[in-house]
Amino acid sequence: MKVVTGVVGNDIHVVANRLIDISLEERGFEVFNLGVNTYLEEFMDAVIETDADVLLISSLNGEAEGWCRDLQILKNQYDFNNVAFMIGGNLGVGEMNETELVPRFRNYGFDLVFHQTDLNEGLDQLEAFLKTRNEGVGNV
Repeated sequence: MKVVTGVVGNDIHVVANRLIDISLEERGFEVFNLGVNTYLEEFMDAVIETDADVLLISSLNGEAEGWCRDLQILKNQYDFNNVAFMIGGNLGVGEMNETELVPRFRNYGFDLVFHQTDLNEGLDQLEAFLKTRNEGVGNV
């Protein structure tokens, strides 16, 4: 499975980005890491160019919301039905919590949303999501 990953917007958390990259590779994913300071449109272009199965965006500075609000608009421009959209990290500034942030990011178009969640737990849930989705496709 192919994954496009990177850090969104003006976020420069290189170490976390590299840990995500390594963890995905250890799980057998083919990773296309766009690095830090990546715009949403760049992520979408990379998903198309690589024919990726997953887009995994990370953010640690808490400003992901401002950078990701237009995801659904961009998704509607192309056929991304077979792509899993995931975001994780520190997704809000201030006293934001998971019960506020998860529905908000799902409304933006993300399938999986992880606010301040352990990386391995998030990747476990990604693998479970992909397995369930792929089993559903096989039963059609």
